[in-house]
Amino acid sequence: MTQLSAGQRFRQALAIESPLQVIGAINANHALLAKRAGFRAIYLSGGGVAAGSLGLPDLGINTLDDVLTDVRRITDVCDLPLLVDIDTGFGPSAFNIERTIKNLIKAGAAAAHIEDQVGAKRCGHRPGKEIVSTEEMCDRVKAAADAKTDPDFFLIARTDAIQAEGVDAAIERCLRYVEAGADAIFAEAAYD
Repeated sequence: MTQLSAGQRFRQALAIESPLQVIGAINANHALLAKRAGFRAIYLSGGGVAAGSLGLPDLGINTLDDVLTDVRRITDVCDLPLLVDIDTGFGPSAFNIERTIKNLIKAGAAAAHIEDQVGAKRCGHRPGKEIVSTEEMCDRVKAAADAKTDPDFFLIARTDAIQAEGVDAAIERCLRYVEAGADAIFAEAAYD
């Protein structure tokens, strides 16, 4: 019997439950509680790593090593597919983003979302966020997509463009992010 990759398990959960309810689990115990409660996938947020592991606010302080430590702690004890917040990719270059994705997959993550804020990011729920150009974010998405060692690893492009540029600009950005290789979009601060 072939064992499914983490990415395959995430895609399977998406196919079974629509919309997929992905609950936050900032540590191994929370992951086990989520599994016991019947959730099909879990989420490790940047804010969760900052507050839960470092005792700090979500201001882009986390390092890749901080996140990987928490990913490993969770995936070592829980087989639910894990979606991970990777902020802006942990570095200014495609090389940094490639390293991030490869290490996440190696640590057992199933999916990640990368955002279009500038490197000195702010928590997504706070005002005054700045975003990079559409082209720069497309480069981030392409670097992440090209780095996947598990072809089923699920890549989500997150945009803060609704607050920064308006809904129409955010939609245009999202279309470009999908063209660059994103499997899905996370539109922060969306409203009806």
